[in-house]
Amino acid sequence: QVQLVESGGGLVQAGGSLRLSCVASGRTFRPYVMGWFRQAPGKEREFVAIIDQNGGSTRYADFVKGRFTISRDNAKNTVYLQMNSLAPEYTAVYSCAANLLWTSSARAYGYWGQGTTVTVSS
Repeated sequence: QVQLVESGGGLVQAGGSLRLSCVASGRTFRPYVMGWFRQAPGKEREFVAIIDQNGGSTRYADFVKGRFTISRDNAKNTVYLQMNSLAPEYTAVYSCAANLLWTSSARAYGYWGQGTTVTVSS
């Protein structure tokens, strides 16, 4: 089992920044591909970003448009999502997830955190 706990969400004005963190515990963190997903009110969960086991490869959803950066610190069992130039349409619950495959499909991820809420005001 891998337990994931997110933090760093909150209320921010449009144009502002937030850094989300996700700390893993339980099994060894290093073997897992880590992903960030989001779910806005009334919408389906969608992919945001993923990072490979060593942090050398990343992939982003098109809507990120260069505003977000995913990174990880394996020594701290933590994955981050730096979000800049936020806009109201980025309001959602952001969740981190872990799996062993390089994929952006949420269905492949077996371990999920509880999510952290990001609210962007206009």
